[in-house]
Amino acid sequence: MQTLPAEAIWFTAPRTVTVRRETAPPPAAGEVRVAAIASLISHGTERLVYRGEVDPTLPLDLPTLSGSFAFPIKYGYAIAGRVIDVGPGVDGLKIGDAVAALHPHQNVFTVPAHLVKRLPDNLDPALGGFYANVETALTICHDATPRLGETVAVLGQGVVGLLVTQLLLRAGVRVIAIDPDPYRRALTGHFGAITLAHADPAAIAELTGGRGVDIAIEVSGAPAALQPAIEMVAVEGLVVVASWYGQKPVTLTLGGHFHRGRVTVRSSQVGRLAPETLPRWDYARRTATVLELLPQLRLAELVSHRFPIAQAAAAYALLDQAPAGMVQVMVEYG
Repeated sequence: MQTLPAEAIWFTAPRTVTVRRETAPPPAAGEVRVAAIASLISHGTERLVYRGEVDPTLPLDLPTLSGSFAFPIKYGYAIAGRVIDVGPGVDGLKIGDAVAALHPHQNVFTVPAHLVKRLPDNLDPALGGFYANVETALTICHDATPRLGETVAVLGQGVVGLLVTQLLLRAGVRVIAIDPDPYRRALTGHFGAITLAHADPAAIAELTGGRGVDIAIEVSGAPAALQPAIEMVAVEGLVVVASWYGQKPVTLTLGGHFHRGRVTVRSSQVGRLAPETLPRWDYARRTATVLELLPQLRLAELVSHRFPIAQAAAAYALLDQAPAGMVQVMVEYG
């Protein structure tokens, strides 16, 4: 096997994107080489990185990432393709398999096999990049632990918010989806949620018999959304913070309903499992559940914009502008 030429997306400075030439070496023991089909830009996380709004000293959390948050950096973790070479000692993967990988945006790459998931045969492989977001959404739902008959508000109907909404609806939970974008509201309403343009206290009270929602999930990425999330939950309610704010400060007023209502604020991060689920759940069970869910969820409807890798700079400029109707930006590899 020979080393293959490759192209990868790098952030070389704040709001500066370059497609660099790289190489993809033959897979060593325990590795596979993958030809990418499509990758998904993580709107919340990658927008922070693209804008330079991440602490430059923060360590990278995946072995496939390169550089640093001080720039330059090769970032991304939602890519799908087909295996083109398999190294020694790899079981369960063969040439031609459609896979999802935790790897930055790159047209050909070599990666440890444990960072690759074989996709279900009944899933369009171009949608395999949703693996990472569905894993995040499932973890958020486990951290929220809603009970049948409860009402959950999901603040933000970006991709993760839309996936959380879909999963909660599948579980029989009543969902109030909040987003100012009319396109996103129409999409989430089509899935079966109640929709609001803003966190309107009067509307929340009317929809919940005056109690407030049982759980609020903050997944908008906007620090200003956390205070309304706290204010809208019922007494003894739960606020799950799934957004990563990076270096953006969060200002809260905690002397009122938060204190007297005994509101709980909880972080959700996909790197850990909800402790209440242990030992029944482990990472292998979560992976198997995500792979089972992927073909059942309405994923194709979430892709609103597609760009070839050569137009990566335009893709991130669009992400930075966040125009109305933008849901998921996909990078395609010819």
